[in-house]
Amino acid sequence: MANFEIHPLERFAGSSAAIRRPKEIACFSYDDQHKFHLDESSLRYYYPPRIGADLSRGFDTFEKLDDTADDHLDSLLATIAALEKETGKQCDADFITWRGMMTKIMITACNDRGFEMNATLFQGTIFIEENHDFKQAEWDAQRSQKPRPGGQSQELMCFWGYKFETLSLLPAPWDATPRDYIEAREDQVVNNSAQYCSVVRTGIGKSKLVIGGEVDAVWDCKPEDKDAPINWVELKTSEEISQHPNSLFRFEQKLLKFWAQSFLLGVPKIIVGFRSRNGVLKSIEELETKSIPAIVKRGSRAWDGNLCINFTAAFLEWLKETVVGEGVWRIRRRERSPVVELFKLEETGHGSILTPEFMEWRQQLALKDG
Repeated sequence: MANFEIHPLERFAGSSAAIRRPKEIACFSYDDQHKFHLDESSLRYYYPPRIGADLSRGFDTFEKLDDTADDHLDSLLATIAALEKETGKQCDADFITWRGMMTKIMITACNDRGFEMNATLFQGTIFIEENHDFKQAEWDAQRSQKPRPGGQSQELMCFWGYKFETLSLLPAPWDATPRDYIEAREDQVVNNSAQYCSVVRTGIGKSKLVIGGEVDAVWDCKPEDKDAPINWVELKTSEEISQHPNSLFRFEQKLLKFWAQSFLLGVPKIIVGFRSRNGVLKSIEELETKSIPAIVKRGSRAWDGNLCINFTAAFLEWLKETVVGEGVWRIRRRERSPVVELFKLEETGHGSILTPEFMEWRQQLALKDG
């Protein structure tokens, strides 16, 4: 077993490591049945919701995605393989993973949450997925939490986030969307199966990454110039900030994950819907992703963006040095632990992290290049 020491944090302080601006290289969609499509059919457009909307409305008809299945990296790998078939070149990356895994790594230095991931090295790239059993156990524990006195259930509060998305999204730009559709969004059945997923190439420190993750909406339209930045929007909900001394501090702690998720995919704007304790939408605030670390620095100083970036750069370098040869590795941080552990689960093969189709394609590509 090898350990990466999280402390002392001072060694990650200072100016941030080099960052390569995330650039979309491919995309895919899940439809409202959560079927995979190699297109942008689930792309959505932002249009502000009505202040005062009841976020609990429609909870009884919620069409919730069954996420008990372990999807591994399958959709991401299929999209990368399609891109490589189009370009005739292997996707050059030190790491290929979901945005969720990189978010957990990036915020490790500034929170106490635990995580478990599986990793394997194949053709010079480390592929990382979440350990599905750990994720399910986390969700089960969250769902079994009793509401605080006068509070709401975890299921309902989770629904509020999906309802806010439904209230804020259009299937086409606003000028091409009928007024009746826009005004009827509060009556729409909420379905969280459909997703647009962006696949980006980025870099942190000396590591090259290809990351896939869901994007909520685009502010205007995707530019025709593929090298131009995309005005993505991330939608979040949060309890409105009160006069209680801890209220602002708690919100700025939440901003850590908001920032990391958007930073990693190159999402420039986060729109936060502030709600009452009973789930009524009270206000909306637009935050520029790049400005969030400075906001926290001027406020509670709950976390440091440069420190998160430098920690991530150092951790990825350590993984490249340590994950060598065939097999499947477990990356684990126990809750509140001062170390991230790395140990081998399987001596050979790649477990279920890589699909047979992806490995076969890569072998064909290697023979062609050879």
